[in-house]
Amino acid sequence: MTATEAQRRPVPFNDSGELDTALAFLAFARECVVKKTEGLTEEQLRRVLVGTGTNLLGLVRHLTAAERYWFGHHVAGDKAYAEVDFGMAVPAEVSAEQVLAAYAEAVAASDAVIGASTDLSRPVAVPVREELLSVRWVVAHMTSETVRHAGHADILREQIDGATGR
Repeated sequence: MTATEAQRRPVPFNDSGELDTALAFLAFARECVVKKTEGLTEEQLRRVLVGTGTNLLGLVRHLTAAERYWFGHHVAGDKAYAEVDFGMAVPAEVSAEQVLAAYAEAVAASDAVIGASTDLSRPVAVPVREELLSVRWVVAHMTSETVRHAGHADILREQIDGATGR
C-alpha cells in the first residue's frame, strides 16, 4: 500500500445471514464516506472541484437527509422527515463538525430503526410511490446511494490531497 492509499480498508466478510451481511455493507459504505473527510480542513471539506458544485461536506449533508428520509420517514413513519432538503449546499454558519455529527446521529437513528425491523421483508410504514416496498428494498437502496456517493467522495479526496483507497 502506498502512502496515498492510507485510507484503504478491507470489505466486510460478514456472511452469517441476510440482515448481518446487508448491514455490514451499509456500515462499510457509511464509514468510507466519513473516512474521506478525516484530516481535512474546513476549507478543504467545502472546496468545490467539479462543475456541479459538489464537495465532501455537501455529500455528507445530502446523505444525512437521505438517512432521515428513507429510514426515519419511510421505514419508521416519522412525519418529521417527510420533507427533507437533499441539497448539497452547506450554509457557512454550519460547521463541518456539525454536519458530521448530524450524519452520525442520523446513522445511529437509522440503525435503531433497522434493528427494530428484524425482518427485512416487512413492508415500510410509508409507501414509496404508492407501493409498500420492503425494508430490504430501503436497505439496498440506501447502500447503493451511499456507495455511489462514497465513489464521488473518493474522487474529490484524491483531487484535494491525493489520498486514495476505500
